[in-house]
Amino acid sequence: GAEQSTSTKVELRDDPVKSSSDYASGSGNAMSQGTKDNDSDSSGKVKIGFVQTANESGWRAAHTQSMKDIFSQDGYSYKFIDGQGEQSVQIAGIEELINDGYDAIILAPIVEDGWDDVLKKAQAAGIPVIIVDRKVSSDSSLYSCWVGSDFETEGKNAAKWLADNIGTSEQKNIVVLEGTTGSSAQLGRTEGFNSEISKYSSYSILASESGDFDKSKGKELMKKYLGQFDKIDVIVSQNDNMAYGVIEAIEEAGKNASDYTIVSFDGEAEAFKQMIAGKISVDIECNPLQGPTVEKLVKKLLNGETVDKEQFMEE
Repeated sequence: GAEQSTSTKVELRDDPVKSSSDYASGSGNAMSQGTKDNDSDSSGKVKIGFVQTANESGWRAAHTQSMKDIFSQDGYSYKFIDGQGEQSVQIAGIEELINDGYDAIILAPIVEDGWDDVLKKAQAAGIPVIIVDRKVSSDSSLYSCWVGSDFETEGKNAAKWLADNIGTSEQKNIVVLEGTTGSSAQLGRTEGFNSEISKYSSYSILASESGDFDKSKGKELMKKYLGQFDKIDVIVSQNDNMAYGVIEAIEEAGKNASDYTIVSFDGEAEAFKQMIAGKISVDIECNPLQGPTVEKLVKKLLNGETVDKEQFMEE
């Protein structure tokens, strides 16, 4: 069935993926694969640098692994930079890749704004930049293309699912846990959900605040909601990580997660287990396996070909 194939797509490896803290332990924030000779192309390998947001979730770990699997192959010299959840760390990483003469840079931006200066530097150096997952607000002439999911459609799909499956005859109260403020996923999922759910007068949004895509922050926000509102029917969590925190908060309050309609996003393997257990009602998938698509684009760009500015992943 569709559920099975979806969960297989996001299944994670058993061996651990390095966390952000591993990169902040004094050993530097970068991990190189392939040749260590980052000052020249004498090896003949194509030098690819990937600047990630952080390792805040299973989705992000799968995203990181997808890039590593592709660019750790022969023919590439690959450097991974963990942004540790800080835009300044990401910008410094991009500048490092520019200075080291990388052939292409892949950026998963934490937020949409504030990239113009560093993108101009990459452009001046003749280095193509591929934006992945979240978008940037910079003029599209400053980067080669973007690869990712249609976050606004995801938000609309979540609202449509509620109308179709929970119905519109009874009054339902909603609380929302938004992702990192200013990120494409937060902006798109919020806009899409709000625009669609507003068509149904039976649904009321009591509160919509940021849990920063973080499990512990999501848990604290859900505790706050439980204390603040007497009647909550629907909980919308803009990623699986926060949904896990939501479930913990509900259970620690002596309640059952299955008594609520919990809507989540991303479609991690762990979330499917929670769906089978009846704790998450629906999970709107977001495909993290972008490595193969990005590699095809890198090859085209380095070959001087033009590519479409927007590349939507199959979900």
